[in-house]
Amino acid sequence: MEDKKTCLYEKHVALGALMQPFAGYIMPIQYSSIIDEHQSVRQACGVFDVSHMGEVTVCGKDAERYVNHIFTNDVTGAPDGKIFYGMMCYPDGGTVDDMLVYKMSEQDYFIVINAANIDKDVEWMQQQLEGFDVEFQNVSEQYGQLAVQGPLAEQVVPEVLGLDCADLTFYTGKRIEKDGEVLVVSRTGYTGEDGFEIYGSADYIRGAWDLLLASGRCKPCGLGCRDTLRFEVGLPLYGDELSAEISPVMAGLSMFCKLDKDFIGRDALIRQKAEGVARRVIGIELADRAIPRHGYAVMCGEEKVGEVTTGYHIISADKSVCMALVDSRYAKLGTQLQIQIRKKTFPGVVVKKRFYDKHYKK
Repeated sequence: MEDKKTCLYEKHVALGALMQPFAGYIMPIQYSSIIDEHQSVRQACGVFDVSHMGEVTVCGKDAERYVNHIFTNDVTGAPDGKIFYGMMCYPDGGTVDDMLVYKMSEQDYFIVINAANIDKDVEWMQQQLEGFDVEFQNVSEQYGQLAVQGPLAEQVVPEVLGLDCADLTFYTGKRIEKDGEVLVVSRTGYTGEDGFEIYGSADYIRGAWDLLLASGRCKPCGLGCRDTLRFEVGLPLYGDELSAEISPVMAGLSMFCKLDKDFIGRDALIRQKAEGVARRVIGIELADRAIPRHGYAVMCGEEKVGEVTTGYHIISADKSVCMALVDSRYAKLGTQLQIQIRKKTFPGVVVKKRFYDKHYKK
């Protein structure tokens, strides 16, 4: 099947972006360089085309009950505008996807899912509708999305785009009427920095992109630095640190699983927490500058004890680090391990998965 294009495809090509397939789309990987774009987000402001992401809506009198049934986090009693991070799980505790749930009201939810999982997620969510009085819609084709990220984003978004978002605190969002259409705007992102995500029609997104770049205050950023940014603050990527075989407990995301309420997969996660899991996602810092890559073996002496899920020589700190899925016996902080890179092994030590401090606006 031919890869799809976002509403900004022609603009990326005109800017000379390196374009590659990702999650069924042809996406910009970088414009200038990954390091330059990464530092722009850490130090100033960058804008990402994330129009490939999926969106669904759940509305109706049972909307809250339905969302709580499929979602590990608990939306009960939250104020309108609150956003939750969490997972959908299979009955065995494996992860269907991780996602953001926007509570617009008790009967109105806007849910953002990963691009590579749209078809699978929508099918799964539709299979769970029986017994709930809700209207479920896959609205992914109706929305483009921009992520404006960095310490200057709170100035750039209202001043350049004219969006009234000064009242938004971290992980809140709202609908804003602008230029004759209703946008969804939230103070969220996937970089470890302050920033906003803006959902609107293709026409609006194209216009907003042009305004941001014309202002000279916002650098275009590709998926290359999106990955380095999320990685060094310990944010997971579905398919690497989460999957049908990697549960939230294994990934170290139990804080987003409210086990005192019922949801699909809850019993399995309770068992995992009580009995322990065979494998865990950990952080490893290497003593050398060698770069660990996805799939490289993690060794303890002559024994293979796991595999790298994501690895880089991180840009915001001068060190080579990785996240890895390893046998739980080797997951304790301070454990000495090795990474096999081609025919050599390089020593490392288990550390916390957050390799760089987040800078969110609380």
